[in-house]
Amino acid sequence: MTSPSSPARHETGTDRLLVDVADAVAVVTLNNPAKRNALSSDMRAALPGLLEALQADADVRVVVLTGAGDKAFASGADISEFAEMRTSPGARAEYDRVAEALNRSWASLGKPLIAMIRGFCIGGGLFTALQADIRIASDDSQFGVPAARLGLGPGFASVKTLINLIGPAWTSEILFSARRFPAAEALQMGLVNRVVPAASLRDETMSLARSIAGNAPLTVAACKAAIREADRPADQREMARVKAMIEACFQSDDYREGQRAFAEKRPPEFTGR
Repeated sequence: MTSPSSPARHETGTDRLLVDVADAVAVVTLNNPAKRNALSSDMRAALPGLLEALQADADVRVVVLTGAGDKAFASGADISEFAEMRTSPGARAEYDRVAEALNRSWASLGKPLIAMIRGFCIGGGLFTALQADIRIASDDSQFGVPAARLGLGPGFASVKTLINLIGPAWTSEILFSARRFPAAEALQMGLVNRVVPAASLRDETMSLARSIAGNAPLTVAACKAAIREADRPADQREMARVKAMIEACFQSDDYREGQRAFAEKRPPEFTGR
């Protein structure tokens, strides 16, 4: 890894979605603080293209997702858009089509994704955080899914993801009660990896992100692929792809660099090749 550099700002097509890249870490910020970073239609439409671009960017090894300000990671979908976009069957079908495309884009991101959560992480915001491989939350965060108080039905894929992470009992309490859970309970149920003081959230998250970015990219990618395939039914796993990614690690220059660095007692300089 090189020494710390100034961040580069990338265009996303909307000022409600910001991206800064520095030291091989891309920080994606949900930038709708007036509505506690509610996920507006333009944000959801811009995310698939952004994720594809970050996947293709060789200078990006880790992605961190967060919300602007200190009040919310994301408070859910923008409810003010529901009357127009989630009422008629046709409008709901289009809304669901966009949501499914976004889910596929999250699933296609082969680089580590860390959710840096402060404040409200509610509804669609929580389901967005579930797309991350690792979730780090501040001690003043709150989590929940208020669908039962709004009368809408959560998507099956989101419910399944929640069950896979924390099990059916905790999922039932979150969905049936529609209550908000403090960070301590989120940690207890396994919804987040760790809870840290709010003042330390960014430093701890970025320290982890830079640490991961300093590791061998091919190995990290193979690990992420294996973890994802392990979560799928055995007869649906793409094992040939995982095996090929593992073999690529052993054939890489980075494998030889790792051995040299170990023998020379120095930090390795991995290139991803």
